[in-house]
Amino acid sequence: MARRGKKGLSAEDKALWNRVAQSATPLDRSRLRTGLPELPGHKPVANPKAPDPAGDRLPAFRIGERATEAAHPPQPARDLSARLAQAPVRMDHGMHRKMLRGKLSPEARIDLHGMSLAQAHPALLRFVLDAHASGKRLVLVITGKGKDRDEGGPIPVRRGVLRHQVPGWLHAPPLEALVLDIREAHLRHGGGGAYYVYLRKGR
Repeated sequence: MARRGKKGLSAEDKALWNRVAQSATPLDRSRLRTGLPELPGHKPVANPKAPDPAGDRLPAFRIGERATEAAHPPQPARDLSARLAQAPVRMDHGMHRKMLRGKLSPEARIDLHGMSLAQAHPALLRFVLDAHASGKRLVLVITGKGKDRDEGGPIPVRRGVLRHQVPGWLHAPPLEALVLDIREAHLRHGGGGAYYVYLRKGR
């Protein structure tokens, strides 16, 4: 069987190819060097300045040499109790001293101990709103100090999550307009596992 010879382009194909070649835009070879696309309205940088590798060098270090301490070592976060104790006093100072000594009895209390965050937040909202509406001034919110064991979940849970979350809820809308002061309770009322919440006077 005879082999068929290679067939070239027909006159019609050549004419079509010439029309396509005339309408094509030549490629900008500078874009091949940078590898960056040309954005509309922005001129490409011809020779971008390369970063100086000397600026990222670590200081010289010899084997056996002791590393120097950081000039400003990170400070541990202040304890929640210390932050509350150092917060400005917004209530009457005489009442404040009596409250811290456990000489004032809370007019109402709520125990959030054992609740989840999803359960505790609406319960706290209802409690504070009702207490303020009934004219109460000093209420007690019991959170507990928190569990000290790992429950084995995929995400670690900080110890005393309710204890740390409640002050934030009390300082956020809608409760911030009703709450005048928040302090850690006296030992007779729960100590670090409870808060005194002093409410504003009702209108």
